[in-house]
Amino acid sequence: MSESAFPSVLNKPPGYKDPNSPATQPGFRPPPRKPVLPPSFRPKKKRSSCCRVCCCFCCIFFSLLLALLIIFATVFYFWFNPKLPVFHVKSFQISRFNVTEKPDGTHLDATTTAVIEVKNPNRKMTYYYGDTVADVSVGEGGDETELGMTKVPKFTSKKQSTTSLKVETKASNKQVEVAVAKRLLGGYKAKSLAVNVVAKTKVGVSFGGLKAGMLGVTVNCKGITMKQLLGGDTPNCVTHALRW
Repeated sequence: MSESAFPSVLNKPPGYKDPNSPATQPGFRPPPRKPVLPPSFRPKKKRSSCCRVCCCFCCIFFSLLLALLIIFATVFYFWFNPKLPVFHVKSFQISRFNVTEKPDGTHLDATTTAVIEVKNPNRKMTYYYGDTVADVSVGEGGDETELGMTKVPKFTSKKQSTTSLKVETKASNKQVEVAVAKRLLGGYKAKSLAVNVVAKTKVGVSFGGLKAGMLGVTVNCKGITMKQLLGGDTPNCVTHALRW
């Protein structure tokens, strides 16, 4: 077979690239691709400076307010020297105490009069009270017998003064157990009967022409025997604030 039967130049197949030819056209470069970073490496947006200024302003404002409150409380304490009012039972009388046995049970009739003194030891402060509800009972150790409840109208306790409150109660035809009636009658005759007076009221304070309050308080005068009161002993009562 002769050489003329074969072509001198072979045709290039489709998609063929000459390795000796330049990869790209001269003067042209593909744009660089940005690297894709994971979310944890992505740059965070900066917070607005307005938020920081607002937070700083709030912190400064509350710091100044707290400092002013501390200064005011200190000046108030040293200038007015506030003291709490003092309560105690001055006297307690039972003008009537009868125990009657009837077919339907044992009944108690009692009439009491208690005098509660309220002292204001302050020289520059006045206390004013709302209506006071007083509850009187006798007995102790959780075995107390109610002798009535009464209301004392509002009053004012002026500077360095003592105010006397008269509390009168009455129990009529109150049914009690036989054992309780005998125990109460024996304590009444021996002057060893325990007396309990619980008063609930609201109190406010006035100083320098200003008024503040009112705050609910409960005054407990418990376990005072008639023998103590007759001997001149007047123990102070316990005052609980924010109880009504």
